[in-house]
Amino acid sequence: MRLRWILLLAGGALTAGADPPSPTPPANTDELYKLGQQLFDQYAPPEVKEQYEFPSREPWDAFAARLQHALENNSLEELAAYEPEARSALAALRTLPGYGDYADWLELRIDEIEAAKQAVALARSTAPEPPLARGAPAGIPLYSLWLARERARPVPAGAADLMPRLRKAFAAEGVPPELAWLAEAESSLNPSARSPAGARGLFQLMPGTAHSLGLGTFLPDERTDPEKSARAAAGYLRTLYARFGSWPLALAAYNAGEGRVSRELASHRASDFADVASALPAQTRMYVPKVCALVAVRTGVGPEALPPPRA
Repeated sequence: MRLRWILLLAGGALTAGADPPSPTPPANTDELYKLGQQLFDQYAPPEVKEQYEFPSREPWDAFAARLQHALENNSLEELAAYEPEARSALAALRTLPGYGDYADWLELRIDEIEAAKQAVALARSTAPEPPLARGAPAGIPLYSLWLARERARPVPAGAADLMPRLRKAFAAEGVPPELAWLAEAESSLNPSARSPAGARGLFQLMPGTAHSLGLGTFLPDERTDPEKSARAAAGYLRTLYARFGSWPLALAAYNAGEGRVSRELASHRASDFADVASALPAQTRMYVPKVCALVAVRTGVGPEALPPPRA
């Protein structure tokens, strides 16, 4: 439990409503370790210091390396194995004042970890993958798995107020308004959601991406503005579609980065998501079918029926 607690300390300050000391993680593990120790000494309440101690360098390095590898590696098995630690971290976050925005982000990652466990179990069993729904795309691995998960998920609070505004913003950018439900997959429709890496808002834009899309990130942080962030995210998706030619690949690039997707397509001499999915980060392999299934469940429009951006 000590390591899980310190991970969250390194993601941001422990005062209610405070922004993290740095918008992005430190450049190397030495700086990250020192930051975690500093935050623990400065902000951890006395009762926490009585129960926990800052870990020695060796277990910290091992945990940080394992976490980073799980996020970036393309192994669903490794991602699935991260569930116990992620759940413990989430429980700690839910008890901290001012940490609900981080908790929402982590809860969505746990959703993807759970699906990774399902996918691993399915691959190891002799049972076939559940059949696709009628009209479902065959070119999106694990779409059926996510379709079942999303059908069982309640609509987040705030959807009735937010979604008409987000859909309108997407339509204004010429992007299918159904894709505005991307915000649920990114943030559970929490405009203030943030990740330890520095992403923030309904569409979890990183600072550099936000700046490139014309959004300010400091007093105010426009990533937390529903309309402005929606216009920016929709514009970015339009650009990605123009580059990659399909919504699954555009979504993969939104999650993993344009460069990573381009390199894998070139390496595999491929032109669609299914051909490179297994080479992409595990989180991206979960993210693309999740968003596609979520849009289908919330709007009745499957990924094969989504039109290209309007010129």
